[in-house]
Amino acid sequence: MDVTFQHISKSFGPVKALTDVSLTAKAGTIHGLIGENGAGKSTLMKILTGYQSKTGGTILMDGNEVILDNPKQAARHGIGMLYQEPMDFTPLTVLENFSIGIPGHNRRDLRFALQNLSVRFGFHLDPDRCVEQLTVGERQQIELLRLIHCQTRILILDEPTTGISPAQKEVLFPALKQLAADGMIILLVSHKLEEVATLCDEVTVLRHGQVTHHTTAPFHFPELLTAMFGSVPERQDKAAVREKGSPVLVMQKVEAAGERQGLHHCTISVAEGEVIGLAGLDGAGQSTFLRLAAGLTIPEQGTIQLFGEKLPKKPAASSCAQALRTSFIPADRLEEALFTDVSLSDHFSLKKKQSSFWRSQQKAKKLADTGISTLSIKGQSENTAGDLSGGNQQRLLLALLDPQSRLVLLENPTRGLDIRSGHWVWQYLRNKLPKETSIVFSSPELDEIIHYSDRILVFHDGDIVMDSAVTDTSHDAIAAAMAGMKEYV
Repeated sequence: MDVTFQHISKSFGPVKALTDVSLTAKAGTIHGLIGENGAGKSTLMKILTGYQSKTGGTILMDGNEVILDNPKQAARHGIGMLYQEPMDFTPLTVLENFSIGIPGHNRRDLRFALQNLSVRFGFHLDPDRCVEQLTVGERQQIELLRLIHCQTRILILDEPTTGISPAQKEVLFPALKQLAADGMIILLVSHKLEEVATLCDEVTVLRHGQVTHHTTAPFHFPELLTAMFGSVPERQDKAAVREKGSPVLVMQKVEAAGERQGLHHCTISVAEGEVIGLAGLDGAGQSTFLRLAAGLTIPEQGTIQLFGEKLPKKPAASSCAQALRTSFIPADRLEEALFTDVSLSDHFSLKKKQSSFWRSQQKAKKLADTGISTLSIKGQSENTAGDLSGGNQQRLLLALLDPQSRLVLLENPTRGLDIRSGHWVWQYLRNKLPKETSIVFSSPELDEIIHYSDRILVFHDGDIVMDSAVTDTSHDAIAAAMAGMKEYV
């Protein structure tokens, strides 16, 4: 079985997302689709899954044209997609989400299937846990297992390794190769060239909505990067360590629920101007730490001070943190930060509390156009947040960020971004925000933490097990602490 795209085009008003795209993915192979953010990769895959209609062109399966006007038609052809943003129901349990779209099976059989697949892929999912308590990575794991259980024949993976640990990748990659060897077509959308080189048999490169390159393994990275960006992106030098000022965030003996283990006995201080990276396996406590600092999670014990003011142990903590110019950008952009079906203009209208939502459309459009231009967002003021690619959604969040923020909290700030977009985000954070602003961020990419941090906190099972200046530690020492090795914990 093969799937072929012939001369596919897609337009959103005057914006051409895809132009004359043609490629073939063969049964028994993993076909990589790469390109910078906004290149059209996700749009092409959404057309294959029936979530978006094409403007022109034809899709063939086994040489026969197929009509994919909606996801139900795509599912009948055995097409399934793991989206970069989780497509689940957070009030339901893991098992209930796993059961969606699988009629005629009892809960006992589904529970058994879920547990067997979890063991096979090295995932640790409690069938009875509510999904809203899980990390983004764990929510992606549920959907991946559900698609495999549904006997998907064409599996589309949009940034599948976002939010999962290196140990889980070591289990996942051989499993994906086995699925391909069993005859499945796997289309891998990724910005991580190392993973593409490890997994893929073929690669197609998109740039500005057009195919610029196609090749088979083994791959030559400079060739791929040039096809993606027009040239090989320059390597970014490590930024100089910034001078520290007075404490801006102080936690004393904080205990809090969250993720798998919550946070235990946390006593830590963040100084003015510091850039602190939070390392740890998925769910080790980094997300709980960030949400405590943002006032979104209330500690069960202990105290939190922002700029010398004690955060109240009640829902008003979030408003207090915002009043002190504390900003938080979560990993799940569409679930927690943006309104999927709301225009960019209206997002800017809502930016300041003191501004009326009903400001004139002309003024709102001007604000949006300025933000779009300043942060090079590929979209227009009338587009909704859901119309944008993941990278452009991240740029939108930065455009909405208060430029006078004194403490910026970021959960995986380069999630789903290509190399150049990731560099751009960090240039913006370090150069456009005041030097006195403290930045605290988490990332599953240890290289990113080491490169951009002045100081590193390592989390393991809800405890901070390492607190070190980046110049006083090493990649291996951090990795060992993340894994809970006794000599570091």
